[in-house]
Amino acid sequence: MTSIFDEKAASYDDDLFHPLVADTLISLLPPRPALLVDAATGTGAAAFASLRLSPSSVLGVDFSTLMIERARAKATSLDPAGVISWQVGPAVPLPVADGAADAVVCASALHFLGATALTDWARVLRPGGVLAFSISSSARFKRDGPMAELMPRDLRIPGSEQEAAALATAAGFSSAEGQTVKAHLGGRERSVFAVRAVR
Repeated sequence: MTSIFDEKAASYDDDLFHPLVADTLISLLPPRPALLVDAATGTGAAAFASLRLSPSSVLGVDFSTLMIERARAKATSLDPAGVISWQVGPAVPLPVADGAADAVVCASALHFLGATALTDWARVLRPGGVLAFSISSSARFKRDGPMAELMPRDLRIPGSEQEAAALATAAGFSSAEGQTVKAHLGGRERSVFAVRAVR
């Protein structure tokens, strides 16, 4: 699975929907977190967007070495103060101590991680910490193609904003709310659900 995402690293930033989703998720988080964790960061769209919140520190984690290499290369201009730390590793479990994070964000990767990711993010968040994630709808997302066998089956792909929010509630989060993020790019409509929830 790592090799599949390594192959996508060079062109990953060509998809303009990724930064749009990342920006939306960051807008759901509170300002000035002491530690914000970007799970499955890819090339760092959400981690870089989070800098506008004035965090004390940000950790971007991805198991693709080439994705992290691209993020580090971009950081020379996008994060000159070095607020973001980059780590090659799994998003589940996150390499973060219990209750150490003020915020966790995950842009469009939950379907690769499975429901256990939500439980782990609850573990690393302090009480009152905030989670923001995005996920495709069942109407748009199908488990097929070469990546289908890599996707966990323990996660029900939601069909509505309410079902997307219920994923967080089922993992022990409260005040979960979903919304739809849409954009017309490349002649077609793209959309995902964005969820905000409190630990």
